[in-house]
Amino acid sequence: MPLAKYIFKPGIDKEGTNYSNEGGWFDADKVRFRKGKPERIGGWKKFDTDTFIGTCRKLFTYKANSGDSFAILGTHQKLYNLSGNVYYDITPIRATTTNGIVFAATNGSATITATDNDHGCVEGDFVTISGAATLGGLITAGVLNQEYQVTAIPSVDTFTFTATATANGSDTGNGGSGADAAYQINTGLDVYVRGTGWGANAWGSGTFGSAGDLTLTNQLRLWSIDNFGDDAIAAPRAGGLFLWDKSDGLTSRASLLSAETNASDVPVACLQVMTSDVDKHVIAFGANPIGSTTIDPLLVRFSDRESAIDWTPTATNQAGGVQLSQGSTIVGALRTRQEILIWTDSGIVSMRFVGEPFIFSFTEVAEGMSLAGPNAAVNANNRVYFMDRNGFYVYSGTAERLPCTVLDYVLSDLNQDQVYKVFGAANESVNEVMWFYPSGTSLEVDKYVLYNYLEGTWSIGTTTDNFVRTAWSEAPVYENPLAASKNDDTNENFVYSHEIGHGDGDNSFSAFIESSDFDLAPDGEKFIFISKLIPDIEFRNQQTTNDTVTFTIKGRDYPLQDLSTLQTINVTPNSTFENTRARSRQAALRISNSASDFGWRLGDLRLEIRPDGKR
Repeated sequence: MPLAKYIFKPGIDKEGTNYSNEGGWFDADKVRFRKGKPERIGGWKKFDTDTFIGTCRKLFTYKANSGDSFAILGTHQKLYNLSGNVYYDITPIRATTTNGIVFAATNGSATITATDNDHGCVEGDFVTISGAATLGGLITAGVLNQEYQVTAIPSVDTFTFTATATANGSDTGNGGSGADAAYQINTGLDVYVRGTGWGANAWGSGTFGSAGDLTLTNQLRLWSIDNFGDDAIAAPRAGGLFLWDKSDGLTSRASLLSAETNASDVPVACLQVMTSDVDKHVIAFGANPIGSTTIDPLLVRFSDRESAIDWTPTATNQAGGVQLSQGSTIVGALRTRQEILIWTDSGIVSMRFVGEPFIFSFTEVAEGMSLAGPNAAVNANNRVYFMDRNGFYVYSGTAERLPCTVLDYVLSDLNQDQVYKVFGAANESVNEVMWFYPSGTSLEVDKYVLYNYLEGTWSIGTTTDNFVRTAWSEAPVYENPLAASKNDDTNENFVYSHEIGHGDGDNSFSAFIESSDFDLAPDGEKFIFISKLIPDIEFRNQQTTNDTVTFTIKGRDYPLQDLSTLQTINVTPNSTFENTRARSRQAALRISNSASDFGWRLGDLRLEIRPDGKR
């Protein structure tokens, strides 16, 4: 039989069976499609060598009027300003104690018990101690006077932490002589807990409106962050609004917006905060009404124009608020060029600035769809792409479902209990949007789905090989997209720059793509014998002439059998052809690389295949 080109349909298709998708690709990891051909995704490297504390689920970048670039990171434990290559801890202080905290130690233990009436801590909080005296032994003033993380809450008046030294028998002295303490805002949850707060229960569970009260500490810690001119405004979900004032210096902490001079009726809590572009309002979604401290999950409030602190509606300003009529809670909001889109749990509302007397208009533009999580929508290609619990959509004035060839694969594997961890990521340099999500019983993001919006192709993958990502920021502010990582083994979390080379900065990563089964007409009646393979593949950023991409021919006789490896071929930049002896009724092809720092792009391979009998 003569050589024949085998050209597979672009994109991963898992909507049918492996056999029914003959002529297509069925599985992949860390492979994208460009101009119809599969290629290894771009690499990444550490933006800096420093680490941050906690899981970052919001990474916001902006450029100040001075030209300085900033990245604000919100983790479940901290708020950071990344400037240059330095993380500045700007976590707000919620309370202070002056000359009122004392300590107790036990011989042979590093656990210190601190006493401070009504301290308000939860386990995991951070407190900075100052002004303490030695306890008389190894627990010196230098040991006590630093930042510590709270390890336990024995009572409303006591908490414990682990000191940097172990106490001896002399550490029974004066209890530190009445020290000072600065308490950072309460930390939040890193794992979603079913049964607490709005949206915490499984989708559709319980009776309508039965969700518990939403508070700062019973929700997955999700920050919303935006800039107001040179300054940054941040709010933890169900928490207060905080301002980081650039003019106060890089080391200054964010503080309550309501504590600013002349602040008026600033929301005490909200689900999300945002600024509007042209009209310069600060907008709080799911905010407390004026005169109340309880969140109304459908209330949208906005400040006066060009003011972050004036939230009192008057006849002479543009502050105000509107309660949405659709759904039971706001899930998320996203600013676009034309409008602000607000997703409730039952539809989408368009918010547009119209000026006086109404200031903003609110129009329902879609129903029967929502967001998988507050960060599951992303701007790209002058459109909005978003994921809900039932599919993928694009909005460009109207919301339309995206045809998706991996829909059932993703949705059937999505961990609904941790669905608020889903986030969208734009990578416009390669015409892609991605959604990272937790699968199966995983408590953390461990898979992604990738969509090329110009070509309409889909791909899938895992977050193995140092690819765990929990937040993403597109490239305009910095040269490349930035993403936050999480490493539960080392607790070393970094920010990475993406689309740099083809490695992962420290090591490298593997990638593969595998075809669906193919056979010979008519419908696999005869076995096939593959006798020759001529590869067509482009090596990129080639390191050596020994760089290797592996072509694996697999086969089986019936669709329900497992695929077995028939032959493995190592292809280098100097390869020409390989004689093979692969025999089966159905065959599949897998192209892969082990950990390596080069890229590859598949062309049109050729196979010599002949029929080989019926038995």
